[in-house]
Amino acid sequence: MVTDQGNKLTNLVSQSTNISREVPINPGAEQALLGAIISNNLAFEKVENFLESEHFSSKINAIIFKTLKKLITNDQVADINTLKVFLENDEEFESGGGLPYLLGIIENSISIINSKQYGELIYDLFLRRKLIDLGTDLINESYSNFNDQDSVEIIERTESGLFNLANQGDFERGPKQFDDVLVETLNYAEKAFKKSSDVVGLKTGLADFDKKIGGLHKSDLIIIAGRPSMGKTAFATNIASNICQFTEKSDSKKKNVLFFSLEMSSEQLATRLISEISKISSENIRTGNLSKRDFESIIKGSEKLKSLSLYIDDSPALTVSSVRSRARRLKRKQGLDLIILDYLQLINSDSRSTTENRVKEISDITRGLKAIAKELNIPVIALSQLSRKVEDRDEKRPQLADLRESGSIEQDADLVVFLYREEYYLARTEPAEGTEKHMMWTSKMEKVHNIAEAIVAKHRHGPISRVKLHFNASTTKFSDLANSGLTEQ
Repeated sequence: MVTDQGNKLTNLVSQSTNISREVPINPGAEQALLGAIISNNLAFEKVENFLESEHFSSKINAIIFKTLKKLITNDQVADINTLKVFLENDEEFESGGGLPYLLGIIENSISIINSKQYGELIYDLFLRRKLIDLGTDLINESYSNFNDQDSVEIIERTESGLFNLANQGDFERGPKQFDDVLVETLNYAEKAFKKSSDVVGLKTGLADFDKKIGGLHKSDLIIIAGRPSMGKTAFATNIASNICQFTEKSDSKKKNVLFFSLEMSSEQLATRLISEISKISSENIRTGNLSKRDFESIIKGSEKLKSLSLYIDDSPALTVSSVRSRARRLKRKQGLDLIILDYLQLINSDSRSTTENRVKEISDITRGLKAIAKELNIPVIALSQLSRKVEDRDEKRPQLADLRESGSIEQDADLVVFLYREEYYLARTEPAEGTEKHMMWTSKMEKVHNIAEAIVAKHRHGPISRVKLHFNASTTKFSDLANSGLTEQ
């Protein structure tokens, strides 16, 4: 049965490849555009933002356009005389028809009125040829290379190629006139002014934290860093669930969050979320140490979680390109408002090699994540480990210097937030019971119990600051200090 299906597919492909099809080219349009530019160099302005020499199907036409572009952008006159000087010794130009071909183009030149339309046609045909190349590569790779790559890699590469072609077709990219930029900025400011709260960006659900950072802004790369056991993953899952659950009155659309978990499995993350919403210790959930009431709370909490528009990808050893490809796909199909990656150091660079410096690789990764944030116009949160040097000093609060050994994280990030829990370190310095030191230690522990700090060490849109939060370690739940019943010390 499988063999029959395979034979049918092979026959179908063979039949389709035998169909006579013409390559999508239009030499006449290329010649008409070149003639228009030569006769009036102003015609070049109509196509300079999107047309390149490689978009021409004919080699000689590409050479002529490249030379025209070089002359015009250097403020030189591009006519038959200057072109002749630049091209008369070019072997490829001569083999393609040379000066007689160029004279023929000039004789049949048109006005510049339709030059943009000719340019767009040339570009559209170029995209079609690229699509044919992509389709051909897809077919060939699907039939071979079974040991070198799996099907998912082929799909991701094809999706990436299609997305890049779609972006290349956006003629609106490139320099914008300032008054257009000003209108966009004023529209954003108006929306911010009309909001009922102090928060402009995407709300994390932690009110005190949101007030300090203004919410999560589109196209921002946000680094959440800290030493182990500071609560980085818990902080990220709290934000993810809060955003998925919270909807502005003015916006009834659900917020979609994509969570890449490179360290924990999707089941472990789900356990944390259930613990957070049911207020049952995650340790008790894992071990099954539950009462009947606890189990009922878990069932009730899981019902609420079913409606979360949270997507978890726990694939190991992801690359930046695979993150980009999967995020693009989700945004296209469902919409996407936030990406979270746990954590940065477990992502592989697309250019990784055995000899490559890890610091350089991390730099490539952060640049890639920032590019994803800009491309998809959504915030990207990446969790990050910190240098062990933090443990070697008396003051354990992290500093930006603790990131510098990890490539250009600080440089690429729009927002850097350190998580710090003094209770964690203080608990490991307990003196002998019954001593005066132990009494002092107990007093300090009471003041910092269940308190975490979110230290905003870099903020591209505002000042640096520090926010105290309540943290319940057993349920891995962050919340506002005021809502926890505690007051800031």
